Amino acid sequence: MPDYMYLLESRLSAEQHAAVVRIQELAAAAESNLYLVGGAVRDLTSGMPIRDLDFIVEGNPARIARELEKGGAQLLSENDNLRHIELVLAGEVDASLAASREDIYSQPGNKPDVRFSTIMEDLRRRDFSVNAIAISLNANSRGLLLDPTNGLADLERREIRALSIHSFTNQPVRLLRALRYAARLGFKLDARTSDWLNLAMERGLQETISPEDAGSEFRQAAREEKPLAVLKAWEARNLLDVLHPHLARRHPDYDAINRITHVRDEMAGAGFRPRLFAPVAHAILGRLKDRERTTALSHMALRPAEIHAIAELESESAKLVKLLAGPKTASPRDAYAFLEKARQDLLAYILAESSNSKAVGKIRNYMFKWKPLRNALPGVAGELEAIGLERGPKFDKVLEDFFQAQLLGKARKPEDHAKVLRKLAGIKEPPKKIEEKKKPEKSKPEKTKKGSQAGNPAASPAKSSAPPKQDAPAPPTKGPHAGSKSAPPRESSHVGSVKHKPREKRK
Repeated sequence: MPDYMYLLESRLSAEQHAAVVRIQELAAAAESNLYLVGGAVRDLTSGMPIRDLDFIVEGNPARIARELEKGGAQLLSENDNLRHIELVLAGEVDASLAASREDIYSQPGNKPDVRFSTIMEDLRRRDFSVNAIAISLNANSRGLLLDPTNGLADLERREIRALSIHSFTNQPVRLLRALRYAARLGFKLDARTSDWLNLAMERGLQETISPEDAGSEFRQAAREEKPLAVLKAWEARNLLDVLHPHLARRHPDYDAINRITHVRDEMAGAGFRPRLFAPVAHAILGRLKDRERTTALSHMALRPAEIHAIAELESESAKLVKLLAGPKTASPRDAYAFLEKARQDLLAYILAESSNSKAVGKIRNYMFKWKPLRNALPGVAGELEAIGLERGPKFDKVLEDFFQAQLLGKARKPEDHAKVLRKLAGIKEPPKKIEEKKKPEKSKPEKTKKGSQAGNPAASPAKSSAPPKQDAPAPPTKGPHAGSKSAPPRESSHVGSVKHKPREKRK
């Protein structure tokens, strides 16, 4: 049996894990049972990226939400009737809190009566088996998997299975949702679910999907890892009309969607995880005219903040490009400081759509060169401590000056770090130790006397067997230079020893 708590700790990001721990603490303080449910558990067990954290509370989650809001969480929406709250937690973590409930339908297709109930009833009321799985986060049962509809088996079979023959009748928006899950996970609809979906569409249930539900699915599609696959699945079933007739007539801008998703993957490789709802939504509606886009967004009843982000994306990006191409960000130091505060969704949109080489080049330098240098500073801090500087204001300043030097292309090689850090910190290098040169041993003079060789039994055979040296010939005793040690040698000894008489003059 898998250890689901270990899976949570290993698969969640640091920010998501911190959110789970905090909500567990708040639920325990409120004496409420807490469960992680739905998509997070599905993605955890299927190996997909975990995008949202959906929590179910047996009780009212409002108190937990208020405490999270005090800690800096941003509330996006709150439904008092369903006790359902959507919020963004610290670290840009998307989450929802809801009370466990069951839906009672007097007739298929009618609005349900909501009754707050237990976690097991809440799981059984859900749309598809792969979403009806939960993990307990309570002290006495932490890590226990709850799977009343056998959703794990469907995950293994890679199938989307509806939980009721009335699933699409009760909530027609599930037509869009079933195809979105299948496209996202690469699954297929099981045979009965496929039959029920086809029957619902023959009855025209897609025409009864409310604009609010259509907008919710549009929002989810814009946040998908594979938005293009989702949109093509909807288009193949003629369901784009549900979002808006303008979109069905002009079709999504698939090329723009490909560009922005490619940039998203590049940014993820560099450690950035921007929220790209606005750029992807803008790409989906890219073929629509401005007025048509505004009409479609209003029809889908998106939140005002979402509509504003999509409508202002182009103008906001244009302002950013102008600043990046201007003198205010000419130096790497100024460009880095500016980009550090810029919205990442705008940076992604510029990389996908802008032709300004200066702006694009600075953004790429920021993501792939400058930011990795910044992230490596903790290791440099260890080097700075090693050369003798204690932590404090000066320590922080030296690190910052070192980073600024790296932005200018200096000290990027590890072997240059210590030298630059010493210079910035004002710490001299320790004096080098002077090694004493060893004096060469004096060679012993060779003994030439025969007696010494004879008396030395350790003499080498080569030396002992060498032929004796012959005596040099005695110098001549006659002549003007006889007896002189410095006399130069003569070329011929017998010529030099004869005295010639001077010739007599002829008479």
